[in-house]
Amino acid sequence: MTSSGPSRRALLGAVPLLGGAVLLPSSAASSAAAATAARTGLAAAPALVRRDRPRLTHGVSAGDVGVDSGQLWARADRPSRLWAEVSADPSFRRSRWVRGPLVTPRTDLTGQVPLRGLPAGRDVFYRVTAVDEHRRQATSRPGTGHLRTASRRPADVRFLWSGDIAGQGWGVNPAYGGFRIADAMTARDADFFLCSGDNVYADGPLEEQVLLPSGETWTNLVTPEKTKVAETLAEFRGQYRYNLEADNWRAFLARTPIVAQWDDHEVTNNWYPGELLTDERYTERRVDVLARRAKRAFHDYLPVAPISPDPDGRVYRVLHLGPMLDLFVLDMRSAKDPNTANDETTRDGGVLGRTQTRWLLRELERSRATWKVIAADLPIGLVVPDGTAQEGIAQGDGGSPLGREIDLATVLRGLQRLGIRNHVWLTADVHYTAAHHYSPERASFSDFDPFWEFVSGPLNAGAFGPSALDATFGPRAEFVAAPPRPNTSPAEGSQFFGEVGIDGATQELTVTLRDVEGGALWSRTLQPERR
Repeated sequence: MTSSGPSRRALLGAVPLLGGAVLLPSSAASSAAAATAARTGLAAAPALVRRDRPRLTHGVSAGDVGVDSGQLWARADRPSRLWAEVSADPSFRRSRWVRGPLVTPRTDLTGQVPLRGLPAGRDVFYRVTAVDEHRRQATSRPGTGHLRTASRRPADVRFLWSGDIAGQGWGVNPAYGGFRIADAMTARDADFFLCSGDNVYADGPLEEQVLLPSGETWTNLVTPEKTKVAETLAEFRGQYRYNLEADNWRAFLARTPIVAQWDDHEVTNNWYPGELLTDERYTERRVDVLARRAKRAFHDYLPVAPISPDPDGRVYRVLHLGPMLDLFVLDMRSAKDPNTANDETTRDGGVLGRTQTRWLLRELERSRATWKVIAADLPIGLVVPDGTAQEGIAQGDGGSPLGREIDLATVLRGLQRLGIRNHVWLTADVHYTAAHHYSPERASFSDFDPFWEFVSGPLNAGAFGPSALDATFGPRAEFVAAPPRPNTSPAEGSQFFGEVGIDGATQELTVTLRDVEGGALWSRTLQPERR
């Protein structure tokens, strides 16, 4: 993807000079290094051949990339300073060095390098290097990556979404390069990837071998952290390191920036604040304790920009991605009420919470982008039981809004009253793919405008479904692709991702639902409504 740029000698010359960033043409690299070495007394060439130098352990990635900014992520094998070299030229003939954080055991040696002042609407190439905390001459081999910034002008946009990674007993399989679906996603060359939750399965221990219905054997790579449910901070961090053992997933993330959303399996199945677990696999049964540790691991290992307005650290946020698209990333887990029959008759802020609801409607009203894509980690109209209780928004009675449906009714009513058009909802969670159209003409609650919800997943987990639709908001399944049996393995297919494309000239938005090989299963083009 990128050719070789300035040598590590150039890096040694650049590091002491940089207060934050500097342009360093490769033609000047040698002289800059020599001058700096003479001035600081740092050794030059001999240090470069030392074997005892830092190493990046799990690749590199970028996240929350906007018009001119983004986050880079990497992990070192020892305390080190991260440096990023950034260029719009794949050969790095002209590049900019950005000083990153000192990574220590406090963050499990992970760190993020914030990027600012990137060129809009461009492919940007980056290299992340770790410099030893005590010996600046000792540097790692760089980890290379790519990102694409959003355009300030009307331009084409294309991104992927899905979720549910390494769950239900299906983990990293070396026979597929890690995750079977990853190569097809990389081939789409998308602007970014929206992970709609279940980035890891912290509650899903793995076995080394699983017998498939065909009589063949599925082989999982298993690490110590994947032999039990995650309870400690170290075990939660190990869930993220595990997924990065998949070679083709690391390659995908190095090429395609991620927008990460969280749901339940980052902590434990179907969790809600205040829950006390009865699962005997856990010695720590206070979900609030587990969630605090899980959230820290989430932020340690995923490049999430510190742009959430929430005072309590929830991860909802809006990404402004040019005149075509604003992406609203919700947190439908951190304020979720207990899993009951979900038939309460008064609003209690049951899935978004009042603060997030007000924020969402306010930011949607402010949006001037043609399309408002709302990333929801729970589907709106699908019934998702949790034993005898209800886990999701819908509960299946089809009548007036009850329970968490009241929270969604507030949002849908607000969208109508504010005159907000062109909103599309994306989700994963239920482990199959579908297209749902919601209309007040079919609904028990009719105080909203028609809209679409698209579902896609899993990426590398057991496939299930389909689920029943609740009639409260008038959904109709326009397309469904589901597995032949519960917990179908990735080896058998039924793994899905979705693709959204916005035409910069016509402003049309096209959604395509794709299979494990990247084949198009269904597609629909939506026309923008003009103000």
